[in-house]
Amino acid sequence: MTGAEDGAAPERSGVGILTEIDHVAIVVRDLDAAVAYYLGTFGAAVVHRERVDSDGVEEALIQVADSYIQLLTPTSDESPVAKYLAQRGEGLHHVGYRVADCARALESVKAHGGRVIDEAPRPGSRGTTVAFVHPKAAFGTLIELVEE
Repeated sequence: MTGAEDGAAPERSGVGILTEIDHVAIVVRDLDAAVAYYLGTFGAAVVHRERVDSDGVEEALIQVADSYIQLLTPTSDESPVAKYLAQRGEGLHHVGYRVADCARALESVKAHGGRVIDEAPRPGSRGTTVAFVHPKAAFGTLIELVEE
């Protein structure tokens, strides 16, 4: 009997690449208003705030357990986040998953025929290393791979 037949979880031949949810990113027009909303409504304070000029965004991170809500606003009209905001409005933008090795995770996506936005890992906020997986490769969800 296999694990699936007796109701137990099937055996895995290795450890999964995704280790935790790092963050859920929400695009907003007014970062200060969004921060005030989370503080006033939920008592959730910002634990990190950073401008990432290479991505044309400013972010505020609100910690929830071991993960974050990442509030994003564009700082440049040419940034992908500005284009997203203009086309789709405010709301959920992407999910960030923690990985032990961003390069390995990205190679796994490519090896399985996935489309990527970043061909190689690059610096992210908080001193992380990141890479994005195209939503067309992931059932409509933009995925950020995050190595701390």
